[in-house]
Amino acid sequence: MKSITQQEIADYVEANIQVFHQRRLDNLQKLKLMNVVRQKNPYLFKAKNVNTAQDFVKTILDARLSSQEETIFGGFLEELAIFICSKVYGGQKSAAEGIDLEFERDRIRYIVSIKSGPNWGNSSQVKKLRDNFRQAKRILGTNTSSTNVVAVNGCCYGKDGTPDKGDYLKLCGQQFWKFISGDDNLYTDIIEPLGHRAREKNEQFMDEYAKVINKFTLEFMGTFCDAGGNMLWEEIVKFNSADTTS
Repeated sequence: MKSITQQEIADYVEANIQVFHQRRLDNLQKLKLMNVVRQKNPYLFKAKNVNTAQDFVKTILDARLSSQEETIFGGFLEELAIFICSKVYGGQKSAAEGIDLEFERDRIRYIVSIKSGPNWGNSSQVKKLRDNFRQAKRILGTNTSSTNVVAVNGCCYGKDGTPDKGDYLKLCGQQFWKFISGDDNLYTDIIEPLGHRAREKNEQFMDEYAKVINKFTLEFMGTFCDAGGNMLWEEIVKFNSADTTS
């Protein structure tokens, strides 16, 4: 086991967090209003009494952006975890399907699937995870018969009170970051570097966000509002859900 310094972590984060900010901005700029309207549930917004064009646009846009940001930032945290484990335990990105990280410690070969948080999937997705673990274990067991292979679902935040899932371990939050680094405090130590230039980058994002809200609202009113300013809910639902093949 080697060690990694806080400065090494800070240097990595500062060098790579810009990718998150840039992808977040790029995704915002690429969005098309009609694609977002098509992908959201119009009945929900009617039930919530959303009756102004700007409120409707802002609500569906925020929901779309939140989902995108979770995915982008989850990828960043996965790469950060692999980087830290590579420094401490010689971990490396796995080539096996559904496996993100492999490393060996005390004659145990760990295969790790990294997720953002503990509530990441439904029953079929968990079944797929188990299948990926079994397949990877079979391959590694054949290649390294003297090494015990342990599967781990690592979650970057949150908790799970029953980490032993039988055929794999589920380690969340502090447990996960300690598992890949040997450091009890890593899960809090990484907070400070993540704020590198955050205010500056967020101000840039919010400037563009305001433009998109205004542009989308104008487009929405021209398509889904009448001359009196009333939202045409029937037209919204038709655009979202009508059978275009009939």
